[in-house]
Amino acid sequence: MRRVARGVRRRAVEHVLRNGGGYLSQACSSAELLATLYGRVMRLGPSAAPMVPPPFTGTPGKGREPISGSAYNGPRRPELDRFFFSPVHYSLVLYATLIEFGRLAPEGLEAFNRDGSTVEMIGAEHSPGIEVTAGSLGQTLSQAGGVALARKLRGEPGRTWVMMSDGELQEGQTWEALAALAFHGLDRVGIYIDVNGQQCDGPMTEVMTIEPAVERIEAFGVTARSVDGHDVDALAAACDGMPDGRPRVVLARTDPCRGLPALRARSPKLHYVRFASEDERQVLVEALRDLQSDDEPCDDEQEAP
Repeated sequence: MRRVARGVRRRAVEHVLRNGGGYLSQACSSAELLATLYGRVMRLGPSAAPMVPPPFTGTPGKGREPISGSAYNGPRRPELDRFFFSPVHYSLVLYATLIEFGRLAPEGLEAFNRDGSTVEMIGAEHSPGIEVTAGSLGQTLSQAGGVALARKLRGEPGRTWVMMSDGELQEGQTWEALAALAFHGLDRVGIYIDVNGQQCDGPMTEVMTIEPAVERIEAFGVTARSVDGHDVDALAAACDGMPDGRPRVVLARTDPCRGLPALRARSPKLHYVRFASEDERQVLVEALRDLQSDDEPCDDEQEAP
């Protein structure tokens, strides 16, 4: 999983260098989280989608079948898990993860953010790995909860997983969704939140703090655990023992500069990286060399499911 995480960061840096900017701190903070979800937590079937994503053919209608990015997470079968990706501005990180696990071809990123492409910068329901349009931040958990309730009523054993960003805990709809999940006893729902402490307006603590997050979440009848978001073993173990009668939230405490210390000079403005000078770009070039030469041994690698 650590090897995958390094690969995700490397691909994100390469993309930002080629395109002059991008969502980079999100790759630093969530690489281990996504690697662990795909590699050790979620039970998914093999990808059922083209390795190179098709172009966008238009909104669904007569003669136009809808395109679902969920096919990259495997077929929808009762015994398999479903994955809902809420922070769609992290899409570059998700695409890189899919590539690392062999679910998406590397050349698929060539269509990133191009007109007519499904590989969107802010992912939508037709983008690789994404099942529903997130809409405004904080809406996906409600959609995932509806699917999880339907699965419970049908007696499906598969679990429903959601990845969120910590800024979504500033949204009222998130708390309504948590209350509904608890009320309906949807204990086959697992929610991982990337708590990197930063958002587009600056540090979370200065914009609107979400702490004490564990106590607030548990007050809504949901189990919450706080773990090191860069510890793949802790991330995987955080949902051991499910189901236990309540949905579970894992607060993955992360560093938005993890693996890329050159980003710290930009703090606290880390949400989207643009180069103000060639010198700034060169710093990232040097950081990429470090990522490419990283030969840290990995003792917990395993094949993608």
